[in-house]
Amino acid sequence: MMNVAAYAAPAPAAPLEKTTITRRDVRETDVLIEISYAGICHSDIHTVRDEWGKMRYPLAPGHEIVGVVREVGSGVTRHQVGDMVGVGCMVDSCRECDACADGLEQYCTQGNVGTYGSTGFDGEMTQGGYSTHIVVEERFVVSIPEALQGDRLAAATPLLCAGVTLFSPLKHWGVRPGTKVGIIGMGGLGHVGVKIAAAMGAEVTVLSHSLSKKEDGLRFGATNYISTSDEEAMKGLRGSLDLIINTVSVNLPMHQYLGLLRYDGTMVELGVPTQPLEVPAFALIGARKSLSGSCIGGMPETQEMLDFCAEHGITCEVEMIPAEKINEAYDRVVASDVRYRFVIDAKTF
Repeated sequence: MMNVAAYAAPAPAAPLEKTTITRRDVRETDVLIEISYAGICHSDIHTVRDEWGKMRYPLAPGHEIVGVVREVGSGVTRHQVGDMVGVGCMVDSCRECDACADGLEQYCTQGNVGTYGSTGFDGEMTQGGYSTHIVVEERFVVSIPEALQGDRLAAATPLLCAGVTLFSPLKHWGVRPGTKVGIIGMGGLGHVGVKIAAAMGAEVTVLSHSLSKKEDGLRFGATNYISTSDEEAMKGLRGSLDLIINTVSVNLPMHQYLGLLRYDGTMVELGVPTQPLEVPAFALIGARKSLSGSCIGGMPETQEMLDFCAEHGITCEVEMIPAEKINEAYDRVVASDVRYRFVIDAKTF
């Protein structure tokens, strides 16, 4: 067993504080990673503040992790000491069900094991990347392409969650040159979605509550940037989009947004509103439209996303912070006071 420095929430809604957590010994197919950077995802905040159901405490969050391999088990074949690697939202799954066989471990029928706050198949609760080291089974460790290393590494860190969360539906729904994609919200998720969709050749329209980020959106590759409060602009989009990806966790007027889709179009939910969605049936029936959802991405897809981002020079827009400013950063995320993701320097743990 290995004791490592970490930041963890000692109780629900309590500020995170410096502490020590224990990592297991390296098993046959395990990889020990010395963490370089850890991203802050809004789901970290929901989880440690006990907004998504009962958690066990103390809890160290963090599922956007990059670092260097320091030790490998005797059966490890994918990684070696000195490699730059990443860990995302999962650290295990049953590896036997149809979803796992298809490389879609996020949809494991027995439930995947989250990087933090989950009970592993060994009965132990997982602790995340707000720490100096982590031990992960090799299947759930991805390689960081050389083009994303060096001075781009910190900005590549949120790709381990935000990147694959957007890449997966864009790929699944067949985005290609000329596809008309709408992205609702341009925060931590939406801004990287704009970059990836544009790199796939899509015509990207950002749908935002204001125009405050319009200059950024166009710079990231959007063709159009629309304020959702502009009734004429919204009318002009009706029946025009092939795919809409919703990154915001609010209850939207679904009839209005589904109305922006062309026939056979799909709206994909990534955000998690606090209340059930109200979807008028005729908003779907009239033009064979679909409402769907998507959750992160499997391990092969995560590696594919990183390789794609390396090829196209895509990283996230980040603000680097020391660990002592995590709680301040949490409040700023809730207040939408960040462009666009926080990344913690792991040397400060």
